[in-house]
Amino acid sequence: MTDDLPRRAWAPRHLAFPLRLDGRGRTAMADDAEYVRGLVEQVLFTAPGERVNRPDFGSGVGRLVFAPTDDALAHSTQALVHGALQRWLGDLLQVEEVRVTSVDSRLEVVVEYLPLSATAPEERRTVTVSGGAP
Repeated sequence: MTDDLPRRAWAPRHLAFPLRLDGRGRTAMADDAEYVRGLVEQVLFTAPGERVNRPDFGSGVGRLVFAPTDDALAHSTQALVHGALQRWLGDLLQVEEVRVTSVDSRLEVVVEYLPLSATAPEERRTVTVSGGAP
């Protein structure tokens, strides 16, 4: 690199999730915050056994759509989500809190995390999964 070229502050960039094209027709890129948010969604909505080379990846929250909701399911889901995020993304984020509440036929999962990247701001991500009637 020569000294006459302008120096740019490059922000870390990642492929956007889900994979898509940007306005220029190129592969869309994501900053650190958006990248980590996408990874959290992947862990939450991937069912164990869904990935060929990582059969234990994911938490399987999407399966809860057909599960009857109650306090026991809420407590087990909380442990399941926290454990999956810690296992698969523990080097990228710190899980601050996982709250799971059962309301009527809805199971609401709230994940609060702090990205470990210096360029990503603190994020709060809310995911709502609807289940069957109790």
